[in-house]
Amino acid sequence: METILIIISALLIIAGFIGSFLPVLPGTPVTYGGLLILQVAAQPFPTTFMIVWALIVVSIMILDNVIPAYGTKKFGGSAYGVWGSILGLVIGIFFFPPLGMIVGPLAGAFVGELIGGKTSDRAFRSALGSFAGLFVNMVMKVIASGVMGYYFVVNVF
Repeated sequence: METILIIISALLIIAGFIGSFLPVLPGTPVTYGGLLILQVAAQPFPTTFMIVWALIVVSIMILDNVIPAYGTKKFGGSAYGVWGSILGLVIGIFFFPPLGMIVGPLAGAFVGELIGGKTSDRAFRSALGSFAGLFVNMVMKVIASGVMGYYFVVNVF
């Protein structure tokens, strides 16, 4: 039974890391779920470790909603830019990987701002803000999921 739980835990860690790049899957909570299952199977972590990581995951989930909006607003953008950036990321990942992860959000935010009625100069500036927020957010989730993955590997192998 322990082996099955460790395998499920590993799959969640992998899915969570991938989810750190994709906005359709909550990466850090899924990765944390992998750690929780490993904890049930083998109890390699102290309680404090699990509580600290739970707080980190909750903080990242809150920042996940705040950072892209802040980046967009800071550069004069609107909700059109935020939604365009998210849509551009999804389209970019599926149709133009891996370059689509960079160009997609930028192009999506730009088009979104143009649809929202901004001039091309203002739309580009807003797109940069939206892209910067989305990029910072993604890097933060990748680092957190990567560190949790590291702890998984160290404690299983």
